[in-house]
Amino acid sequence: MQTLNAQLFAWINASSNPPAGLLVLARFAAQDLILLVPLLLVAGWLWRSQAPRTALVRAALAALTGLAINQVIGLLWFEPRPFALAVGHQFLAHAADSSFPSDHLTVIWSAAFALCASRGWRIAGAGLALLGLPVAWARVYLGVHWPVDMAGAALVSLASALLLLWAGHEPVTRITGVMHRAYRMLGRPFISRHWIRA
Repeated sequence: MQTLNAQLFAWINASSNPPAGLLVLARFAAQDLILLVPLLLVAGWLWRSQAPRTALVRAALAALTGLAINQVIGLLWFEPRPFALAVGHQFLAHAADSSFPSDHLTVIWSAAFALCASRGWRIAGAGLALLGLPVAWARVYLGVHWPVDMAGAALVSLASALLLLWAGHEPVTRITGVMHRAYRMLGRPFISRHWIRA
């Protein structure tokens, strides 16, 4: 497994002098594409007609659950990043914390898998899942992750989404209800002007 992981890393990781344009794209994918997760969830809440908001809350909780699982894994098993072992080429500044699994990909795929399990949000979930692919590539290409970190993120994300489904509708529905009441109270001026949906 370690040999395959190292071979895949060597194949994906950037050369010592990569094209400048490709570096810009890789850095954008590695750092900024994750911002589409909160943007999608917030936009879906504010503007989608008759949005099943419990699905959005479940997706957010799945992402947070995935991050929590990653923290536990990192505490129990420290995996050095490639640059910490002087392997490959690094083109993105990063702390030398545990590499496994990838937090960025876990956030994206946890939310994506949770949305894929919700009627009315499956297309958005599938799109978000596809968005994770360039993120996975970029973080290996730039030398801050191993390929196995992405496989780990996929497993954690799936576990997080399934855990939220296993927990049932009631806890998520209660949280959504509290959020919805606060939203209607705070957003009343904007809702009355039809800038956002009730």
